[in-house]
Amino acid sequence: MIRKFDAENFKWDGVDTLVYKQDGSPFKDVTRQVLYDGAFDIPCQFRYFECLPGGYSTLEYHEHTHMVMIFRGKGQVLLGDEIHDVEAGDFIEIPGKTIHQFRANKGDYIGFLCLVNQDRDKVKLLTPEEMDTLRSNPKIKEFLESC
Repeated sequence: MIRKFDAENFKWDGVDTLVYKQDGSPFKDVTRQVLYDGAFDIPCQFRYFECLPGGYSTLEYHEHTHMVMIFRGKGQVLLGDEIHDVEAGDFIEIPGKTIHQFRANKGDYIGFLCLVNQDRDKVKLLTPEEMDTLRSNPKIKEFLESC
C-alpha cells in the first residue's frame, strides 16, 4: 500500500485528520493522523501529530517507549527534567515513565511522526505533587507558564 503525501497540507491520502485526544487531557491545537495501525508481523502504530503555532501536546508520561521524529517546523520538547529546542529531522527517544510535552512555541508548526507498540498502557497525567516537583526547576516553571 502507498499513501501519497500532500506536502502543501501535510496530509496523506486516505488518512483521516483526527482530534489529538478525546480523553479530557489538556492540550491546545493538535491533530493526529494514524498512518499505520499494525499488520502482518509489525504490531506497532505509526502516527503523525501536528501542533499549530502556539499549540502543545499533553504534559504526560506512560510505561511504554515512544520513538519520535520531528517532520515539520520547530519548537520545544520537555523531556524528563530538560527542555530542548527541536526542528525537522531531529529524532527523539522517549523512554517509559518519562514526562514529556511538545510545544509549537517558536512561531512555527511542529509536526512529528511517532512510533509506538499497539499494545500499550494509557497515558498518565501528572499529580499535583509531580507538578510541584517539576515547577521547582525555574526553567521548567517558565516553560510551563509560557502558554
